Amino acid sequence: MTSENGGRDQDGATETFVAHRNLLFTVAYEMLGSAADAEDVLQETWLRWADVDLGAVRDRRAYLVRVTTRQALNRLRTLGRRKESYVGSWLPEPLLTTPDVAEDVELADSVSMAMMLVLETLSPTERAVFVLREVFDLGYDEIADAVEKSPAAVRQIAHRARAHVAARRPRGVVSTTESQKALAAFRRAVETGDLQGLLDILSPDVVLLGDGGGIKQAVLRPIAGADKVARLMLGGLAKHTVALSMEPAQVNGYPALTLHVDGELDTVVAVRFDDGRISGLYAVRNPEKLSHMHRETALRR
Repeated sequence: MTSENGGRDQDGATETFVAHRNLLFTVAYEMLGSAADAEDVLQETWLRWADVDLGAVRDRRAYLVRVTTRQALNRLRTLGRRKESYVGSWLPEPLLTTPDVAEDVELADSVSMAMMLVLETLSPTERAVFVLREVFDLGYDEIADAVEKSPAAVRQIAHRARAHVAARRPRGVVSTTESQKALAAFRRAVETGDLQGLLDILSPDVVLLGDGGGIKQAVLRPIAGADKVARLMLGGLAKHTVALSMEPAQVNGYPALTLHVDGELDTVVAVRFDDGRISGLYAVRNPEKLSHMHRETALRR
């Protein structure tokens, strides 16, 4: 029911929520690394938003971001406990992103698998502050409202988080063209069993992480070193007697590869580049994390 003097306006509430939905999903996903949990956060945000007196809300976008952030923080603490009992390495849920995500370089960088793993090393509050400040350019006062801290405290947290991320983020900017070229060389080497070709594209200290979630077989611990990683990958693929195919895809704003077994999506392989070579390989096999690879996801800032 619509009220002219400030009561609940269901149509207005729905219209506003839909207009900002992709932004709110992006905020929740960057904080959680899980599309499924981000969707749950959006549902909780909507339930709260539907009961709000819109006439009393000065800035609807800021209000929705604040509610989403608080719900995501609550979920992040629960997710932390869940990760402690997770089988093997926990990797963010990969997203098949729309082409415009790659065009927004800052957004693509912030949701890349490499950056999402860096964000995993922050505390929940640090992660929220960093995402809201560095990615969405919110003011300190707005962030303070969202995380329920003073603006002065938020400034300190932002400074600390920024330094933490700067020390761990990928070195050097790699263009989409360079990424595609490197991945094509990687794919060619894997498909032809070319060990030297693989070693040429891998950084000497490359790290392979696998996420099977206890459902699919995956490396349980990080595998480090170009020779170990290359031999493990070539050996593992050589054992398969079924039809395998590798296809390029746009994952979290960056070029990646998808591995199909008998025509079905089996693994998403995202990469990290440092100084022009692949320094990180992230293989997500947990089928519960692959549902967002069957349709494009729109992200917004």
